[in-house]
Amino acid sequence: MTTTIRYLPAFEDRTASLPLRLMLAPVGTAPALLDGAWWPRSRDLTAELPALTAVLDPLWGRITHVTVNPTFWPTIPRKVPVDGHVVGVGWFKAEQDPHKLLLFSYNVGRWDLLVIPPETSPATAARLMTEAADPLGILTARALMDEAEQRRIAEEMELSLVSVWDSEGGHEASLPTDSRGLPPA
Repeated sequence: MTTTIRYLPAFEDRTASLPLRLMLAPVGTAPALLDGAWWPRSRDLTAELPALTAVLDPLWGRITHVTVNPTFWPTIPRKVPVDGHVVGVGWFKAEQDPHKLLLFSYNVGRWDLLVIPPETSPATAARLMTEAADPLGILTARALMDEAEQRRIAEEMELSLVSVWDSEGGHEASLPTDSRGLPPA
């Protein structure tokens, strides 16, 4: 299932289309390590959780509690007011993957979402959301993020090598020639 979290941007920005921010595994699929991915716009739980629960409450039942690892969240409020109720927030440093958000509902149970850092490029975020929502996925949240980081480093190295190649003449470098303009024999 794919869902877009809507928010009210600045007036002049309201007609702009927003990138996809949440992707969930298809309903009725076998349980996987992750139930989907969330790409918040900031690391402010007080600002981000209301939009997330507004989408998930109708799908999964009222979200009553969430837990995070404090590694990537600068401030963790104990409670966050959302549409008509309060969501309790807890944290576990050693016990919870820093790239995962756990959501709890009295009605249905628990869901695990990969949290994609807000500064992630749209292309990388889209790939991570797709992988996290794959019902056949076998990677943990940490493994997905480690893989994305390795890919980013490899792409930067490749760009760096191409840049060096081009700055040193690259494919346009001329071969030594003799007085007639022919390569030496």
